[in-house]
Amino acid sequence: METTLTFFPTAATARSTSPFTYDPEPLLARLRRAKEEREMERLRDSRATGIKSFSPVTHEAMAEIWPILEKEAGRTTDFSYGGLLMWVDYFKYEYAIVNDTLFIKGLVENDVTTPAFSLPVGGMPLADSVAMVRDYCRREGIVCEFSAVPEYAMPQMRALGPVREEELTDWADYLYEAAPLATLSGKKMAKKRNHVNKFLATNPDWELVELTPANVSEAREFMDVFDLEGDATPMAVEERKLTRMLIDRVAEGDRYLRGALLKTAGKVCAFTIGDIKGDTLFVHVEKATRAVDGSYEMINKAFAEAVCGKHPEVKYINREDDAGDEGLRKAKESYKPVEMLRKYNVVFA
Repeated sequence: METTLTFFPTAATARSTSPFTYDPEPLLARLRRAKEEREMERLRDSRATGIKSFSPVTHEAMAEIWPILEKEAGRTTDFSYGGLLMWVDYFKYEYAIVNDTLFIKGLVENDVTTPAFSLPVGGMPLADSVAMVRDYCRREGIVCEFSAVPEYAMPQMRALGPVREEELTDWADYLYEAAPLATLSGKKMAKKRNHVNKFLATNPDWELVELTPANVSEAREFMDVFDLEGDATPMAVEERKLTRMLIDRVAEGDRYLRGALLKTAGKVCAFTIGDIKGDTLFVHVEKATRAVDGSYEMINKAFAEAVCGKHPEVKYINREDDAGDEGLRKAKESYKPVEMLRKYNVVFA
């Protein structure tokens, strides 16, 4: 008896023996079309959900905001914990979370009379999240402007067809390598080392103490002294007010803010407050008295050294912008930044 073997034809034999022509392209095209339709449906659904309203950014709201905010890939202070919290009243920050994406509404960095949005952060593709903000602006009848957009995001933003962009030349952040600031080693840091050595020689009883809820009253008392020495310009006065607000957050036991008091003869001569995100320490507050020579250089070095010793993951220090102040610019340039983190305003129709 003969045995007959039957088999399923291969693509080649199917073409020659089957009355139907085998062609994989229509199937692939259908799969692609189905995928595109699913994506369009998802986008329609997200837009239908949209941004309904914004809520005020508060200290309590940071528990919801921060887990998303810390996913942002850049190192500008605008997306740091303290950078948002300290300036919330000045920029009138509000937030909304849609599709695991954080939207922050505030004011234009260099024009606080105009509403603006931060770069959206989270799970949505940037094209989708920008489209959602544009939809919101159309409904509200306001200009769709994004402020302080980090330079790394600009290629994607430009691809979306903005009608205008502007570099914020006075608001670029100074970024430094952490190790040189913590050690002041090398020829470039010789002058800073001299100031620190003079401080050490004239203040042998100095100490650096962690800023905690138990000793924030000392930081508040120091601010009363600093007020008498500080500039009277509107921005300087506002910044001192916001510094006190950040001290209040430490007093409440905030677990993300890190600070220190520099003391000589038992009295505070300088203090600082910052926070850590990824590999970067952000310094938001640094105040020192002119009555103690070298106190600024000492608090800078001692705090960097303390943080880097406790957090070896910290490789960079962001000391924020100079706001166009020439004296502040020279001071920040003297520490030899490795990069200026540029920011932009971007407007869409």
